[in-house]
Amino acid sequence: MATPTPPAETVTALARRYRLELDMGASGTPNWTLIPGITEFTPKVEPTQQDVTSYDADGWSEQAVTMLAWSVETTMAHRAHPVTGKFNAAQEALRKASMSFGAASYVKVRYYDRTGQDDAQEGTALVTWEPDGGGPDEIDSIKVTLTGSGPLVQIVNPVAGTPPKVVAA
Repeated sequence: MATPTPPAETVTALARRYRLELDMGASGTPNWTLIPGITEFTPKVEPTQQDVTSYDADGWSEQAVTMLAWSVETTMAHRAHPVTGKFNAAQEALRKASMSFGAASYVKVRYYDRTGQDDAQEGTALVTWEPDGGGPDEIDSIKVTLTGSGPLVQIVNPVAGTPPKVVAA
């Protein structure tokens, strides 16, 4: 029996490889804007599975995926301008959407691997905005959950083909 060849992929990807952007365009033309200050980022796609077991399965359970649901859970530092004190426009748009009804409660987002890997998605979501609170020595951080409404579509990575930035140590 031959020994398997070890994989060539030996470098571990970093969680900070993701970039999250919000479409701030008002005229139907996308205006993708960085959502800054992200300290945690967790994209999820969760399947709904239904039992489809029949007598033909010889006593083994069978499942089928009948629906997919997507979400993004993120924690971010609440960003403000150093001179004016105004909060970041993209973060404010998320906060305002979280307190709206109807069409105003939806946002269009995309996230992708900032190194250019083939990992890029886009979709429409509802927003939950939850300030973390805390003591006088803590930063103002917010937990934002984007709950998908409709499909999460794979897109061409906007930075594909761009050489990754190398940071000198």
